[in-house]
Amino acid sequence: MSAPRYTPSANATLEQLRGKMAVRAFWLCTGSAALAELAAESGPDAVVFDCQHGLWDRAALAAAMVAVAPATPLVRVAANHPHLIGDALDQGAHGVIVPLVESADEAAAAVRAAHFPPRGARSGGGIRPLRDFPAYVAAADQTLVSVMIETRAGLDHAAAIAAVPGVDMIFIGPGDLGLCIGADALEAGIFTILAAARAAEVPCGIFTSGPEAAARRQRQGFAFTIAMDDLTLARTGFARALAAAGTPE
Repeated sequence: MSAPRYTPSANATLEQLRGKMAVRAFWLCTGSAALAELAAESGPDAVVFDCQHGLWDRAALAAAMVAVAPATPLVRVAANHPHLIGDALDQGAHGVIVPLVESADEAAAAVRAAHFPPRGARSGGGIRPLRDFPAYVAAADQTLVSVMIETRAGLDHAAAIAAVPGVDMIFIGPGDLGLCIGADALEAGIFTILAAARAAEVPCGIFTSGPEAAARRQRQGFAFTIAMDDLTLARTGFARALAAAGTPE
């Protein structure tokens, strides 16, 4: 019996962004493929696996990639490094979110790492891609490349970063950005980045802490928001359940 052919899925999230449609995503840190599968049952557009600050190991991440279908699997990689970007894509991610990008050169390096030659410098390989490598390469041009602006230097160079060819989305990390520029300047910084993305005609996303914040940011013009992350969901859910159970008599 011949091996099953690898048929890459269409990158629905990239199509949504290009069509100026809002994307709602879940953000998963706990490293549980079972929880990822449960999260996907509610029908998010995308699921982001946080490999920078989360608990994902390679085996759990590979299993979770399959579990979240048909949602688009994206990986926030640990750093802007070709090996980390290529590894996430080899495991089945349809795109990467690259943290701590501070210049146009760094953004261009992320784009190169995410694409095969001649567009980029990504190495060919990976268990899933090699099941039908020609088909995979043909579809890999639809890989979503998002770069995070979350430092003072990134804010200062936001216009240049957004203008880099191949950057499909700017993604704002408000937590780190607030640490860098201060809470009082945070909202102004966020909207400076949003304006730079709009000027470059590039969608802009932002990390949000829950559905209310996500809806508010969507109204402000952000294309990609986080409806919930697993840490917040677990923490608040357990607390509410215990409170609702009442005080022991």
